[in-house]
Amino acid sequence: MTSSTPTPTATATADVVAKLRPGAISRTTLALFAGASGDHNPIHIDVDSAKASGMEDVFAHGMLSMAYLGRLLTDWIPQSRIRELSTRFTAITPVHAEPVLTATVKEIVTVDGEQRAHLDLDVVLADGTRTLTGVAVVAWSDPDSPGNATLVP
Repeated sequence: MTSSTPTPTATATADVVAKLRPGAISRTTLALFAGASGDHNPIHIDVDSAKASGMEDVFAHGMLSMAYLGRLLTDWIPQSRIRELSTRFTAITPVHAEPVLTATVKEIVTVDGEQRAHLDLDVVLADGTRTLTGVAVVAWSDPDSPGNATLVP
């Protein structure tokens, strides 16, 4: 049973705990993601189709950014420690863009005896465009114990 009102155990820390730079989004990346995800929307892989839709070029699938966020989190902590994940797409990621993904601790609370870190998630391009924002809640405990998350990216 989860408490409806978590008890804060720490104030906002604003520590970046995880960072991922997956590299430039290439046309190959888009084609491979289309095949892996089953999302073959031509605006992501066919320049003519993208232009017919009013775009200058193809652009990344929104779910590709979500997949990178999943990787950001699971490279840092085991998947079993993720309690919640919620995101909102805010801009298009153009082909050749180089997104930088970060997870920042907003606060740490205790719910039913389990410490949980509330994280702010961001995907930002080199020009400062934020393409995705979100929040996650992850199980958090003593950083000195083996297998536990720490404040080191």
